[in-house]
Parts: sequence; C-alpha cells; structure tokens
Amino acid sequence: MNIRSLLAATAFLLVPAIALPAPALAEPHVYTSAFDNIAVQGYDPVAYFTDGKPVKGAKQFSATYMGAEFRFASAANRDAFKAEPAKYAPQYGGYCAWAVSQGYHAKGDAKNWKIVDGRLYLNYNTSIQKKWEADIPGFIAAADAQWPVINK
Repeated sequence: MNIRSLLAATAFLLVPAIALPAPALAEPHVYTSAFDNIAVQGYDPVAYFTDGKPVKGAKQFSATYMGAEFRFASAANRDAFKAEPAKYAPQYGGYCAWAVSQGYHAKGDAKNWKIVDGRLYLNYNTSIQKKWEADIPGFIAAADAQWPVINK
C-alpha cells in the first residue's frame, strides 16, 4: 500500500467519528450507586412525609422515575409517588443539598434528611448536614442556582 492509499484509508476511518452529532444533554439525573440503579438507597421517599423517618422500600413496590428505580414500603406509597413524583422525590436528584449549593455533586445519604417547605433534601453525612442546617434558606437558594449548571 502506498502512502496516498494509506492516507485515504485513514481519512475514511476518521470521518464517521468526526461527522457524528454530539450526544444530547442528559435529562436531569437521580443519584444511584455505581452498583445498581436504585434511588435513595432503596428507602421509600413517601415515608419521609407520612412516617417522618426513613423506611426501607421493597422491590415488589417499585416505580421508575427519571431513569431510576424508586422503592416503597407499600403499594399505597408507590401509587402516591406515581401520582405526584415531583412532590416526593428528593431535591437535586437525591444528591447532597449542601454539595449542590457549593457547585458539585456528592451522594445524598437517605439517613441524613430534612423536609423543608414540603420538599425532601438529603445530605452527604451528619457533619455536612450540620453545616447545611446553619443556613438552610441560603444553601437552598445557592443550590437552586447551581443545580441547572451542574446537572448536565
């Protein structure tokens, strides 16, 4: 093969890669572990509102929302979630509310939570939650501004 043929073959191989359109931006996403696609570490997001505490969900009572599997303690909780998922799903896709306010993603821990103005927020751990609780309105305002920027 001469150099001209080699260059032509190489150019042909590169064109499809260059000509492909850029992938579309992902829809807002929900935090799940690297090992599964389960949101809120398998805890029932409705239970925070109805029971006032984290309650483990069951696989048999599950629903998909924003590409993640949410689990519930009962069919009634699952059905309530399906009727109004935005009401019950944790803010910022279940990522740590304080981290989002700082402009980055960090996992939200289902055991470090708080309902503020009818919305569920998760934090990375107890220490971070204490930082967040020092100025909840300020951190929520900052996170609301940061979320569209970092959620791409």
